[in-house]
This record gives sequence, structure tokens and C-alpha cells, in this order.
Amino acid sequence: MAYRRLGASGLKVSELSYGAWANPAFGAGGADAEPAGGAQAAADALVEEALRGRVNFFDNAEAYGHPPGQAEEIFGQTMRNLGLKRSDLVLSTKIFWGGDGPNAKGLSRKHIIEGTQASLGRLGTDYVDLLFCHRPDLDTPIEETVRAMNHCIDRGWAFYWGTSEWSASQIQEAWDVAERLDLIGPTMEQPHYNLFERQKVGTDYLPLYEKYGLGLTTWSPLASGVLTGKYSGAKVPEGSRLGLKAYANLANIKLVQKRAEIDQADRLKPVAEDLGCSLAQLSVAWCLANKNVSSVILGASRPSQLKETLASRAVVPKLTPDVLARIEAAIAEPGAL
Repeated sequence: MAYRRLGASGLKVSELSYGAWANPAFGAGGADAEPAGGAQAAADALVEEALRGRVNFFDNAEAYGHPPGQAEEIFGQTMRNLGLKRSDLVLSTKIFWGGDGPNAKGLSRKHIIEGTQASLGRLGTDYVDLLFCHRPDLDTPIEETVRAMNHCIDRGWAFYWGTSEWSASQIQEAWDVAERLDLIGPTMEQPHYNLFERQKVGTDYLPLYEKYGLGLTTWSPLASGVLTGKYSGAKVPEGSRLGLKAYANLANIKLVQKRAEIDQADRLKPVAEDLGCSLAQLSVAWCLANKNVSSVILGASRPSQLKETLASRAVVPKLTPDVLARIEAAIAEPGAL
């Protein structure tokens, strides 16, 4: 495993990391989706596999799990079960969806502070390394959000703050406020990024990398499993994420609304075969090849899957200009290989 600086900061994060989103081992899908042997045992095994791969960054959010917050509770117990040294880990959580009440969601000062304290309690730690605004909040003045995130840093509840799925203009506005008030601006952004989803990372954020040293911790490198090739023909394998009742809406998006992406994934398979790797490894390696990416978050639900995708680093040197051209051709038009 190699480690990259989180943008312009001095923090080193593993270039491949592990996250709890939409993961049955961390409570996703509820009791109906719980792995054999229980979610806690599955989570412990997955984190152990990640640690064997020298992963140091683990991503979470107050909204993850069923009920929300369960993912943080499970990870906190995993840290205790495995006897992990807190300072060896880079932990994150994200604040926005904390509950149903009018002040239990969003990025008001009240919810940021109360949500962060609740997350720390569930994780069983005094601080997170990274604290994200999980989505932009159009109902809260950006100055209020910037001040609240700086308050969390000043209190030692977080070391760095950032955003997730914010537009370039919203991040710029946050920086304008921070500079005007002599406060800390967002160090990192957590965007959706894969072979199908690349506008923000590849184009919109370009001025921010140079101007602020914005770091990226990207999510869904496998497009919710589509880029593993397992949904070929729009079939859903038993036990897969898109087969869970809790993710019926996501399944509709991936299998119906974005059906063309499944065909594109099928056309990518010969490229992976020629490189001697899986389609999943090729897809993760493509994300890793972007030097503006600090860490690619993996979300495997089984240790064997995680071990496979952790080996993606070896594929990056094979992504020559000719191979990258084949990838683009496969995505752009049928039969272009």
C-alpha cells in the first residue's frame, strides 16, 4: 500500500481505503440483509482484511446503517474487538442526515455540533480525523456552516473538515468565507467518481486543486457493482447489493435508468482480460491513476472481494495511453475494441 497526502495537508491516507456505505456488514438493509454469523463478525473480518492490506483510512457517516448510526456503532465495536490503536487510523464521518426532526438534519450550527458529538459517541472515540458536510445545505448560510466546522476543529473533535458532493462554486464560496474570517477552509471533498461519473473530478474541480490543494476521497469506484461485471444482462446475483429491498431505488437506477452502463461494462471486460486482471481491478486502478485523488474508498461486503480490489494498485502501471484509449472507446461506442 502507498500513502498519499490528503490534498495540500500533511495527513497521509492509504490510496485505497474502506467505507461502510450500503454495506450489510455495517447494518445496511436491516435485519433482512444481515450476513451469516451476524453483522459485527462480518465487519470485524472485513476491517481485518483491510488492515492486512495496510489500509489506514476508514470512512463512515451518521446516516449509514439501519437504523442510521448503526454503521458507526459497529465500527466502534470493531475497533474495540480488534484492539486497534486509535492513532494508527484515519477515521471520518459525515454530517447531514441525523434524524427526522427539523433540526436533526442539514448543516446548521446546532446539527453540526450535536451530530458530531453523537457520531463520536457511537464510534467510541474522542475525535475523527476528517469531518465532512455530507451534502450542501441550501437552507443554511454558508458562513454558519464554516464557523461551525471550525468550532469542531477548535474543540478537537476533528482535525480537518471538508465537503461531499458539493459543486465547485459551493466549495469556492466556503473558501471565500473562510479567508474573509481568517478561518480554515475545506481541506477535502468526497465526490462520486468512476468511469461513468467523472465531470466534477475531471473538469469542475480543476481550479480548486491548484488554488487550494483540494484533496479527494472518492466513492463508488465500481458504480455500485456495475463495474465488476456481475450485473451483465441486467441480472441480479443472489446476495448482491442491488438485490436488497432497502436499495430498490438504486437498483432501478442502475438496472433500468442507466441500463447502458451495464453494456459498457461488458465491453470493458476484454480490456481487463488482456491486462490479466478483473474488471473491478481495472476500474479501481483507473480511479487511482488520477493524481488529484488522495484515496479511493472501497465498499466490498466480503473479505475475498476486498482482497481482490486491494490488489488493484498493481494494475495502475499497465494503464498505458493505448489501454486508456481502449477504455474510452469501450465506453463511447459498441464494438470499438
